[in-house]
Amino acid sequence: MTRKSSRKKPAVTMRCAVYTRKSTEEGLDQEFNSLDAQRESAEAYIASQQNEGWGCLPEFYDDGGFTGGNMDRPALHRLMADIEAGKIDCVVVYKVDRLSRSLLDFARIMEVFDRHKVAFVSVTQQFNTATSMGRLVLNVLLSFAQFEREIIGERIRDKIAAQRRKGKWTGGTPILGYDVDRSGPSPKLVVNAAEAARVREIFQMYLTMGSMLPVVEELERRGWLTKTWKTKSGRPKGGRPFDRGSLHALLKNPLYIGKLKHKKNLYVGEHEPIVSADVFQKVQTLLLRNRHSGSTNSRNRHGALLRRLLYCKACGHAMVHNFTGRGTKQYRYYTCTRAIKSGRRACPSGYLPAAEIEQVVVDRVRAIADDADLVSEVVRQARELAEAELNRLRAERSDLERELARHHAALRKLVADGPTDGNAVARVADLQEAVTRAESRLAEVGANITDREAEQFEDEDFATAFQEFDNTWNALSPREQAQALALLLNRVEFDAGDSSITMTFHPSAIKSLATDLNEEAA
Repeated sequence: MTRKSSRKKPAVTMRCAVYTRKSTEEGLDQEFNSLDAQRESAEAYIASQQNEGWGCLPEFYDDGGFTGGNMDRPALHRLMADIEAGKIDCVVVYKVDRLSRSLLDFARIMEVFDRHKVAFVSVTQQFNTATSMGRLVLNVLLSFAQFEREIIGERIRDKIAAQRRKGKWTGGTPILGYDVDRSGPSPKLVVNAAEAARVREIFQMYLTMGSMLPVVEELERRGWLTKTWKTKSGRPKGGRPFDRGSLHALLKNPLYIGKLKHKKNLYVGEHEPIVSADVFQKVQTLLLRNRHSGSTNSRNRHGALLRRLLYCKACGHAMVHNFTGRGTKQYRYYTCTRAIKSGRRACPSGYLPAAEIEQVVVDRVRAIADDADLVSEVVRQARELAEAELNRLRAERSDLERELARHHAALRKLVADGPTDGNAVARVADLQEAVTRAESRLAEVGANITDREAEQFEDEDFATAFQEFDNTWNALSPREQAQALALLLNRVEFDAGDSSITMTFHPSAIKSLATDLNEEAA
């Protein structure tokens, strides 16, 4: 009587995918071809590791008739997608060059494997990243790949520097006043006459008004926007209202006087200047003077307490502060920017007397201190606002991480291809600039998320803040009153239909508000 073994097969803990490749289609119609031989060897190796919990997945990842010199292979794409989906623990090949003949591509694939903790085994070369020796060999290969990437990167940077020394535009975000002509071997800047006229007027505005904030407000009043352009995929970009940052970047840009900047050096560009060197230099001098003096001209000289806080409920646009009159007699009012841009028929808000709406807002805020129910309601709204903002920041962080991954993938591909023509070099420069912007914004968003996650506020914090606001309001100067409201309020909406207002508060400012008010009133 034969005895049956009671030993059970170990459970599969290492799901193994076999990848095979052959450069030509020759012989693939045979009953047992090269791909079959590669798979048989890989399956035999997996079977030898059965006691370690290895098991072969039934899916076939076979690329017959595809070169290993690039990653444009359907089975490889399926393999990578399944790895991203968490379906694979180990990839087994007959030889390393079956996966890739390119060291850079191999390094990119290994980065994906490492990110998803997927092991890699080459059957005939004793290469197994599940072991310490295999990881050592992998690190050596990746070091060479990184070295090759850096060498190619240096060549690209040298070419960008050489092109800029020759006055050639090497890419970047399109700017107001110029269009990009990509019809030739290298992209060129050509003057957009209508935009150029606006740029010249903006430079003159700054010299006349003396600081950036009045210029920003005037540009908003006129409805002038930043440069509108499209990405290669056709997605529209730009076309936003000016803020101090975008205005400062425009006023500092030497492209407008026909110069190209590389690091700290300026070179004469091939493109036509649209601002005179004399005007540009006067603007730089004024920018420097304002930076040292704190730009005193940009202070709230007309006592607009709701500047950058007041919005029109009917259309959602900001309401900006204006005034009219001569000498000491002035009439102050707020106007919806949509009505300014498109005429009064576009928005029902009309002209809103500034002193009246400001007094209503201040009285509402001061009254909250005496009503516990109102304080509790403000706390509830503030918490909802804080949670919504935190969710928005988290979503933005995810979007930025995906954007960075796309930019890095595109850069790696361009670097691996070794771009030589001007458009390719400009594309690399564009991507590097996009990566820098995205990384900077990601760091900023991450810091904001950390701060908001650490925030804790209670009813008592709000009650104290509103009480201090009420106690010290009359002791504050108009500028300090505007700062206190900006610190406390997130948004004030005016409904022209029933002349009502809705206020939302800054949850993150509550704890510091009482201290700030005490310091200002002292």
